[in-house]
Amino acid sequence: MDTPVLAQALIASPLTGSAEPALVALPPSLAALAVRGYPRSYRKGTLLIEEGAQGDSIYLVLSGRLRAFGCDARGREITYGSYGPGDYVGEMSLDGGPRLASVITEDASRCVMLSRESILAHIAQHPEFALDLLTRVIRRARAATLSTKQLALNDVYGRLKALLESTPDERLTHQAMARRLGCSREMVSKLIKDLEQGQYLARNGAGRYTLLRPLPGRW
Repeated sequence: MDTPVLAQALIASPLTGSAEPALVALPPSLAALAVRGYPRSYRKGTLLIEEGAQGDSIYLVLSGRLRAFGCDARGREITYGSYGPGDYVGEMSLDGGPRLASVITEDASRCVMLSRESILAHIAQHPEFALDLLTRVIRRARAATLSTKQLALNDVYGRLKALLESTPDERLTHQAMARRLGCSREMVSKLIKDLEQGQYLARNGAGRYTLLRPLPGRW
């Protein structure tokens, strides 16, 4: 069955309970997984997963954007990642352990919630999905290790430089940057202003930053 036919068949599947046009945009392997779960719509600012809570389900994003974050003892947030259509979150707790991070909707979002049992059933029929799951876990563990190293070894400017160079097309407010860097919004605003005045950086109308020339190694 080719991809368009497969997508149409999945959209009409009774497992979803309703038509899901967003499934057309998913790779066939994820679309086949999505029909095993329960699609739900969430308002912006909805907490889907709470750090430390027990849970063994994952959320597959159909539309919108989710943000994974953690808090320190003083309640300050640090962002671990931002996820859009085709991504899934929550897989780190499939071993039955507590949630390692909180996940909130950054925009109005539609996701498919999948239980551990449905994921295991999918793997039994599609063993290759286990490799995709393992690959994502490894990538996120690697990203978390790199982030920890940057927090420990780099100053705020060094972390900001790495962020700007790795997310050229992502819309980031100063507050969002501060959450990712583990610093204050005021510090981010000062550094961004300095870089703009030095003609290293320009902000466009969509709220994204364009690198005008290579950023200096230190500031």
